[in-house]
Amino acid sequence: MNQLISCIIVDDEPLAVKLLESFVTKTPDLRLLGSFTDSVEAINAIKEQKPDLLFLDIQMPDLNGMELAHMIPANTRVIFTTAFKEYAFESYEVSALDFLLKPIRYNKFLSAVEKAKQWYEREPADEDNKTKSLFIRVDGELRNITIDSITYVSGMKDYVMFYLDGESKPLITHLTMKAVEAMLPTDKFLRVHRSYIIAVDKIKKIDRNDCIYIGEEIIHVPEGYQAQFKEFIETRSF
Repeated sequence: MNQLISCIIVDDEPLAVKLLESFVTKTPDLRLLGSFTDSVEAINAIKEQKPDLLFLDIQMPDLNGMELAHMIPANTRVIFTTAFKEYAFESYEVSALDFLLKPIRYNKFLSAVEKAKQWYEREPADEDNKTKSLFIRVDGELRNITIDSITYVSGMKDYVMFYLDGESKPLITHLTMKAVEAMLPTDKFLRVHRSYIIAVDKIKKIDRNDCIYIGEEIIHVPEGYQAQFKEFIETRSF
């Protein structure tokens, strides 16, 4: 993304808002559109201005952060900010890029912004300009992996594991399955389970029990994913 990442802050604590505003001000890649201590007032501004990024507190009166996250524009990404770590897992069920635990340190804030930059720096996936590779952060370094080398991706809590051709161990990074699903081209990858996204071309076989054999893994497609999976496979079947 060549332009600045636009953002809005929503937190019912004025001191928390001021801290985040100071972080945004000294971060060159961000442009602040507004700050709100009232979540109901904030949702109207979010729908109107459609920010790229939302720094969102979870525990707020009237409309909490989890409820608000389900109402935002499709292209707006969330970084949750909260004093309650028990919300961490639930935050990854919505479009959250990261989860910052209060009191928030600037280095943690920068790490979360870096994830947002990675998200928005993806190239448009059109026929003439398809993304060939992705940068993922592994052990503090950015690894460039080609999309065609991905066999499947599995999720575990707030981490995902990329299984690649010719690699004995997966690459583990701090991302959400929803974020990975949006990054990967839909003509090549399919989510077949809450915890699995597969490269369709890498499937070895599918047995009568709807189990997929891929890499060294056997993945059973649960009922909630079977209709989409079977529809996709039928387009490639004789």
